[in-house]
Amino acid sequence: MILDMIGGTRLVPLRHLVPQAGARILVKLEYENPTGSMKDRMALAMVAAAEADGRLRPGGSVVEYTGGSTGVSLAFVCAAKRIPLRIVTSDAFSREKRDHMQALGARLTLVPSPTGGTTKALTLEMIETARRLAAEPGRYWTDQLHNADQLRGYDRMGEEILEQTGGRIDAFVQSVGTAGSLRGNAARLRAHDPAVRIVAVEPAESAVLSGGPSGSHKIEGTGIGFVAPLWVDGLADEIRTVSTAEAMETARLLAREEGLFAGTSTGANVAAALRVAAELGAGGTVVTVAVDSGMKYLSTALYAGA
Repeated sequence: MILDMIGGTRLVPLRHLVPQAGARILVKLEYENPTGSMKDRMALAMVAAAEADGRLRPGGSVVEYTGGSTGVSLAFVCAAKRIPLRIVTSDAFSREKRDHMQALGARLTLVPSPTGGTTKALTLEMIETARRLAAEPGRYWTDQLHNADQLRGYDRMGEEILEQTGGRIDAFVQSVGTAGSLRGNAARLRAHDPAVRIVAVEPAESAVLSGGPSGSHKIEGTGIGFVAPLWVDGLADEIRTVSTAEAMETARLLAREEGLFAGTSTGANVAAALRVAAELGAGGTVVTVAVDSGMKYLSTALYAGA
């Protein structure tokens, strides 16, 4: 079955961008998942759990709000399972993601972004729109910001990282959207070794986890503008901020210098991982994530005319 293709992604070392005398950096190629995103893991976990316990009944449909990749992954899972899907999204996110969702059969409701970027107000409006749509009989709202079922998918990802590194990992670096991927991976990695350093990454323009104000940014899939409900105290050992400009420049460098073609949140991950690797020094191992494929961003400022 096509859903069995989710997971089992490769872990590869950076060769050219690593800091001199720094730790090695390994990148989990989550764009090898069927839709080109790690969100395939969470989508399958959320839908499967709801089917198993009866929240999603035969003949029912799914509703979700999303910046794009979760919506594409849900559209993929729902298409494979022949489940109707309604998606609330925005023009703040790439056209490729919206087109991909529709190609997989999702029905879209678009919420315009006044700033063209992700803001707290936009996120809250998308959530409220999804809440209204989910009130119809037979609809199941996956509600990704509150849905802990997704942690199961990321626990498996953490298990893969341990197998691929032979259990030798000093730091794990990951950007925060719902906080599900960071939380699921962190739990598995710390169960193996409590000393693994967990580093959260958020947009410098909207550094709410660091105690800063909410703002508009263009690192899609991260920085929702408020502390995500799945975030818990002690989840990360530290929080690093990366600006949209630095995230984009790092993503472009990854493509040109390493041949890794990924999105803006991946650029943010690697930018932070480079700093952590420089601090750890030679002999250490930093793992971070290529969250999704650069194919999802060809029409955006990240790659348009690059």
